[in-house]
Parts: sequence; structure tokens; C-alpha cells
Amino acid sequence: MGLAEQLDDEFMRARLVLLGMLAALSFLGVALWRAQVVNTLKYTTSLDRQSMRRVRLPAIRGTIQDRNGVPLAVNRPSYCIAVYAEELRLPGRASRTVDEIERVLDGLAGVIGRPREVTREDIEKHIQIRRPLPLLAWRNIDNRVLARWAESRVSFPGVDVAIEPVREYPRGALAAHVLGYVGRLDPVLDGTFHYYLPEMEGKTGVERTLNERLSGQAGGRLIRVDASGFRYAEEGIRAAVPGEDVRLTIDADIQEVLEKVLEGERGAGVVIDPRNGDILALASSPAFSPESIRSVEAFGALGSDPSKPLYNRAIAGVYPPGSTFKPVVAIAALENRRATGDTEFACPGYYMVGKRRIDCWSRRGHGRIGMRKAIEQSCNSYFCQLGLQCGYVRVYHMAEAIGFGYRTEVELPGEARGLLPGDAWKRKAYNGDGWRDGDTCNVSIGQGALLVTPVQMAVFAAALANGGRVWRPRLVMRRDGSTAGELANEMGWSPATMAVVRGGMHDVVQAENGTGKRARIPGIEMAGKTGSAEYGPPSDRKKHAWMILFAPYREPRYAAALVIEDGVSGGITTAPRMREIMKSIFGVRDTEPEQQETGSL
Repeated sequence: MGLAEQLDDEFMRARLVLLGMLAALSFLGVALWRAQVVNTLKYTTSLDRQSMRRVRLPAIRGTIQDRNGVPLAVNRPSYCIAVYAEELRLPGRASRTVDEIERVLDGLAGVIGRPREVTREDIEKHIQIRRPLPLLAWRNIDNRVLARWAESRVSFPGVDVAIEPVREYPRGALAAHVLGYVGRLDPVLDGTFHYYLPEMEGKTGVERTLNERLSGQAGGRLIRVDASGFRYAEEGIRAAVPGEDVRLTIDADIQEVLEKVLEGERGAGVVIDPRNGDILALASSPAFSPESIRSVEAFGALGSDPSKPLYNRAIAGVYPPGSTFKPVVAIAALENRRATGDTEFACPGYYMVGKRRIDCWSRRGHGRIGMRKAIEQSCNSYFCQLGLQCGYVRVYHMAEAIGFGYRTEVELPGEARGLLPGDAWKRKAYNGDGWRDGDTCNVSIGQGALLVTPVQMAVFAAALANGGRVWRPRLVMRRDGSTAGELANEMGWSPATMAVVRGGMHDVVQAENGTGKRARIPGIEMAGKTGSAEYGPPSDRKKHAWMILFAPYREPRYAAALVIEDGVSGGITTAPRMREIMKSIFGVRDTEPEQQETGSL
């Protein structure tokens, strides 16, 4: 091959190589153009998905006030010292960053004079799952600590002050069982957010039942993170909508006096407005301070306390009502024309039903006694005979219509139904044994299987006060400010029936020998009914001491129920406490000396 041919060959190969390079460069150019121009949106979206993180921002929780605007539950800012892990990041293994954070915390602890509150495990967990968010190293710091940190902040980069909302109860333990308490919200991980800042959630009481209204609507924040998960930019924020403030029907002053008379006892009380069903006070004793439940350990200590301070006896405590149930029997007999106000029975101090003897509190007996006097004197013998003459089915239906055996639907969690026993219940509970006369006598004097709650008794007292309107008890004021109540039932009791029953209750308090005369206040005409409900084995019988009451007698504005566990009697144990409640409500200071009790019911 000649020189010319060799040169042509080499030139051809050079052209082929050049064409190949041009083709490769063209392919790369087209690929880059497709990636950077045609598919820009696709890759940008994918990158954003991988680098953007959504943080849930909790709303400010609404406040809770009493009916007069007195704050019962509010929020206060808790100042915290926060560490931003991304600003302290060191190259290499994550453990190096953890070491650096520990070094900063140890140095800062010496400066501010407070020991470390987070462990190495806390730091590691935070970096694993929440590294773009601040790590709250110290919570609830005071002004002195803030000042020490401010003086030394130059020496500690990556550290700043953060504010965390904390629920506060200005009146301490007041109305604790009504308000309830809050705890940390357990977030629902539905993929909407990557991170959740600490948020409060109602666990009991109104804090729980109205949690949605109080919580408001959460906001959000978009942050951009790098490949390691550390934050380097904030892209946007949506403000949270604050929770709604709630006003209760509770009157803080009445609530305070109710809790005071229960102090040191196990028991409960409810004060209600008989005109519309508003609950003015609801208390259970012993109680607790909502602010004391800040940890699992604190909750556990309260839960294991044998006195059960977390237990709301006002709505969940079930007790035999004793003689406070006797007005139900009287109304059933009168309304069904099985007796009149003039109906009399003999009381020799006991009543024999079969071979069983049921004692009256007056062992000497009341002799021949009529209905109004029997209510005043709480005569067991009379009401055993009245219950049998009326027939238990009529008593049962009257009690059921009033609401016994059913929840009142008060706006609190954990309300009990109580128990209104009947033939069907007994056959199921006692292997087919049906209802007997002895059962009728038991229920007619508020004993046996009959169980009620204090809030049920308060609703009944209100119905006696207003002539037969059974209100659904209300704890939360309406948004529009309306004071109209919600009727659960309209009993339609006749004026003649009310004259006898209310008259007997008037004499319980106002008569010289009434069983509830120790509740009497000069100048304030009131009506009530005491009760002593026995429980326990025959060898160790104990009593729950009851009283229901309404006042003023002519135009009632207040109705109340009060029970003290393991008391002496309604007249001795509970009536004087009811007197103190009404003295405070009516602003009475000086009253006559307390009366000596002549009865035991």
C-alpha cells in the first residue's frame, strides 16, 4: 500500500473517531437537555419530596372559666433551653455529634447551675427521629437561669431559648374532677406530618369531653433538610388557629364552699339550679391538683392511693340512697291514687314483712302517722307499708321516669348508671328468684339493691323544687349565652301531690323535731330530706349519710345533694354541712346555735 493510501486510511479512521465522539457528545447533550429541561419538574418534585419535612404546630389551648368569667384553666409560657443539633453537627459518625452535644450540655449545666435533664439516650433518640427540631434540654427555667444563660450564650453556639405552653390551674385543686387534667398527645401517624411538636390533650373531665373545642386547629411548618436529615432552611409556615375559650356553669365561690365542707371526708356533692339544670358546683372528695400530674410516676401514685382521689364520686360513685328515696315512693302512691295525704299507718318502731323485722330509727315507734309527718320523721315502718300498698311496679316506673337507673348525660366522662332493680333484674341476678315483698320494703326505704349517684339525686332534688321538671344537668354554657335548659322529662305532678311531699320536706328542716333541722338557717326557709344508707355485713354495718335540699322554699333557686361515706346519719353528719353550704350561698353570717339531733336519719 502506498503512502497516499495509508494517509487516506488514517484520515478515514480519524473521521470515524471524530464522528463517534460527536455522536456520543450529542447523546449526552440530549440526555442532559431532557434531564435539565424536559424533566425538570419531575426531578424537582422528587427532590422536594425527599428534602422537605412537614412539622405539626399545635394551637394555643383555649381557657376554661366559671360562669362569671373566673379563670379555672389557662396557659402560661414555660421557658426552655433548647439545643439545635444541626448547628452542632460534626463530620463523621453520628456519635461524634452526640459527644459534642453532651459537651455543650455539661458546660452549660455548670454555668446555669442546674444538672442535666436529658441523657445520652435522649440525645441519640432525638437525632434519629427529630433532628431538625430543637431538643428541649431544660424545661420551666426561671429568670435567674435565663440571666445566667444570656451572659454566657456566646460561649455556647447552637443553644437558644424556646417557649413551651404549659396548662395552669389558677385555683389549684378547685373543681379538679370537673376540669380534669391534660397530658401529652399521642399523635396519629397518618403521613400528613413528619414531626410533631409537644401538644396537650385532655385526659379526664371537661378537658377531655371538650378537647376538640379547646385544642383548636394545628398549623404547620415546612423545613428543608439535607441528605443527613439536618435542617438548613425554612420554606413556609401555616399559623395554627387557637382553641375556643369555654365558660362553665360552675360558680367558683359555691364550688369552693362545697369542697370545703367535704374536706377530710370521702364523699361528694352537687348543687344545681332547679330553674334550668345548670350545675353550680360539683365536687368529689378526696380530690387532687391537676397540676400535680406531670409524670407517669405522679399519676401512678395517685392511682394507687387507697382513698382514690382520681375517682369522681359525684358522677361515678354509686350508693344506696337511704331515706332520700322515700319522696319517690310517696309521689308514686299519690299520683297513682294508691294513697292520699291523709293515709295513715301504725308504727310500733318496726315493721314485720314475713318473718323479717325492719326497724324504724325510733325504736319506740311513731304511733299512727300520716304521710307528711312520715316524711318529716323518715318513718321506715310507714314507707314499707306505703310501698306495698302502692305496688312496686308503680314505684319502679316513677323512679325510672325521674331518671334513676340511667345516666344523666352530664358533660363528663365516666358517669355511672346506678341500679334500679326490678323483677327481671332479680331473676337474672338470683338464678330465677322473683321479686318479693321484702324487696319492695327494702327499696321503699332506699336500701337493698337500689344504687344512685349524687348527680342523680341532685337532679331529683331540683325536680322536687320546681314541681316536676327533670332537667338534663348542664356543665357548659351555651356559645350564644342562652340560659335555657334542656328538659329530660316533664313529670306533671299534681299540686296536691307536691303540697304533701314538699310540705313534708319543709318540715324535715323547719320543724322543731325534723330529722334535718341541723340544716336550718334563720330567715331562709328551706326543704330537704335526710337519709342514712346502711351497707356492709351484719357484723360490721356502716352508713352513708345523705341529704337533699332545695331553697328558698317558695321560689327555689338552688337544689343540692350531699353524701358522706361512713357517717353517723344524714341528720347528724350531713345536715350541718348542708347548712354551711347554704349559709355561704345566701351570705348569712350569724345563725342560731346548731340544734341537737333527735333523729338518726
